[in-house]
Amino acid sequence: MPFLSETLSRVKPSPTIAVTNKARELKAAGKDVIGLGAGEPDFDTPEHIKAAGIRAIEEGKTKYTAVDGIPELKEAICAKFKRDNGLDYVPAQVSVSGGGKQVLYNALVATLNPGDEVIIPAPYWVSYPDMVLLAGGVPVAIEGKLDHDFKITAAQLEAAITPKTKWLIFNSPSNPTGAGYSKTELKALTDVLMRHPHVWVMSDDMYEHLAFDGFEFCTPAEIEPGLYERTLTVNGVSKAYCMTGWRIGYAAGPVKLINAMRKVQSQSTSNPCSISQYAAVEALNGSHEFITSNNEAFVRRRNMVVDMLNAASGITCPTPEGAFYVYPDIAGCLNKTSAGGAKITNDEEFATALLEETGVAVVFGAAFGLSPNFRVSYATSDAALKEACTRIQNFCAGLS
Repeated sequence: MPFLSETLSRVKPSPTIAVTNKARELKAAGKDVIGLGAGEPDFDTPEHIKAAGIRAIEEGKTKYTAVDGIPELKEAICAKFKRDNGLDYVPAQVSVSGGGKQVLYNALVATLNPGDEVIIPAPYWVSYPDMVLLAGGVPVAIEGKLDHDFKITAAQLEAAITPKTKWLIFNSPSNPTGAGYSKTELKALTDVLMRHPHVWVMSDDMYEHLAFDGFEFCTPAEIEPGLYERTLTVNGVSKAYCMTGWRIGYAAGPVKLINAMRKVQSQSTSNPCSISQYAAVEALNGSHEFITSNNEAFVRRRNMVVDMLNAASGITCPTPEGAFYVYPDIAGCLNKTSAGGAKITNDEEFATALLEETGVAVVFGAAFGLSPNFRVSYATSDAALKEACTRIQNFCAGLS
């Protein structure tokens, strides 16, 4: 009798975490490594948010809480959805978990039966398909091509829906591309969904506030109120609020779904960290001025990275609307040999040779479901990004 579950054979460890860990190991061994794999702001958590966490400790708010969030945080989340998205929710429609990933996983485990299909636009965050597989579902990828800024079309969505489709996972601005759907583009997708009432929408809005150049963020239930009763709108404090380690994600949706997600969480992790929850209340209710200054830095870094990568031989890098990633195409670098003698026939070989020969760690595109590309996180210092992009330019110049 096998000891490990057969379910585990269907999934793989997170490639983004693997790249980050590899970069850390090389650095610890004394190698000159620049890690561009982690999707984590390099800015510290703002002082007023940290102070709220400290107060929670000092006031003894260190006990178990309600399974899926304290009332104060649920109220703050309802106020956020009304303020930012024009969506009306009550606390009974809100779930809080240990990060956005747990929110998504709870929803999938609570709803998927064997054979249920989940449509996932590609490139996608690496965890989406594996979470679907762990929950017993079938991931169905739709490729958003470079010539369409990595976004899917209404016709593609229509063609992918079958009687077995249960969810569409939607992410804008996107990890890994940073591409954002305009209101017109999203309306075209929601029009399709309105014709298929058996399909639910899981909207991952984690990068909502990381939107640049006047891009106007929008979310499906906001664009099409008719989807309200079958949409789970997911968000969190990790990215815009620089709180990745605090591990707070949340979602709002129909009560029957939220109740089911609570049941899953009650028998797995139970409540999120109490201290983090009180800090998240301050994050949502307090000053957001820091987001503007952080975004100014992100735009500056994005522009530098895009310009430098487009100057590299064989690379095409679109300018994204948000998040803190770029997703350059490396079709012009394939079927060549690096200066160090490595054969480059796909994006994984490109990323491996780049790390070994230059010390720059990126995540290869196949991990995100679309090749030949790689992902750069520009959520690090200007100096590190400039040096990394210079090394990438030199690496590409050495291909023959």
